[in-house]
Amino acid sequence: MSAAVVTPFRQFFVTVRRVDRISPSFSRVTFTGDDLEFFADNGYDQRIKLVFPVPGAGLSALPAGPDWYARWRELPDHLRNPIRTYTVRAVRPGAGGPELDVDLVRHGDAGPASRWVSTAAPGDELVVIGPDARHPGPHGGVEFRPPTGMDQFLLAGDETAVPAVGAILERLPGTASGEVVLEVPTDADALDLVAPAGMRITWWPRGSAAPGSRLVPAVRAAAARLVDPAASPATIEEIDVDQQILWEVPAEPVAGAALYAWVAGEAGAVRALRRHLVAERGLERRSAAFMGYWRLGRCEDAAT
Repeated sequence: MSAAVVTPFRQFFVTVRRVDRISPSFSRVTFTGDDLEFFADNGYDQRIKLVFPVPGAGLSALPAGPDWYARWRELPDHLRNPIRTYTVRAVRPGAGGPELDVDLVRHGDAGPASRWVSTAAPGDELVVIGPDARHPGPHGGVEFRPPTGMDQFLLAGDETAVPAVGAILERLPGTASGEVVLEVPTDADALDLVAPAGMRITWWPRGSAAPGSRLVPAVRAAAARLVDPAASPATIEEIDVDQQILWEVPAEPVAGAALYAWVAGEAGAVRALRRHLVAERGLERRSAAFMGYWRLGRCEDAAT
């Protein structure tokens, strides 16, 4: 009998161990479960998906097995569990079993994830779609891929990117230098991130202003300090973020670049920063990752 095929990603059935309100806008949910011993700790901005319960049915209708996704798409709307994308914040062995931390942004009653975390408590069940450590090849879902030996960085994003940035900073070499620019809803959302001494972190509370309104000018100012003014501007195609997903990550970052940039958050703001950094300041396009995590006025398409 041939061995079962181990896919890069799989379902992990977990329970909530604790929920910590780490700031007005962020809650850190710690999951546990025997299955998590096979969860791959890839670090950086490892993407995962959380599958949330539906009223009256919980997770009972969620298909299992290798073809779960195709069968999930065929479920009637009232039984199709909402799925949202997040970043792993930490993976630990844990004294009472393996643990997985995921930081969620609280947006009141605006969506299934925010509604769930507002009442989440120890013992609640959830399903995580994440990387299986038993898979022999790369898992995918990690977009922070600087050239080997890179030690100067520009990391920027809004609150949806903060968990990824926190995880990235913890894995950077001690020689790393550069700037981190983060826009958050309130000044109390400035978290205590662990980072190399050479990484300057600035927080920009936006209050009632539009998303990206503090991030874009702050990144432009940081780029003026970090990007060689002699660099040649490049021509790039514009992206219609209302019709297209803005997700531009170089498969092979260029060796010898002076700076690696990682920018994520609201797609309109990321588009503006892509234009400024590449088309105006001449940042090497193959040494930058631009990711529209969400689009103002739109919900995530759980089927993507």
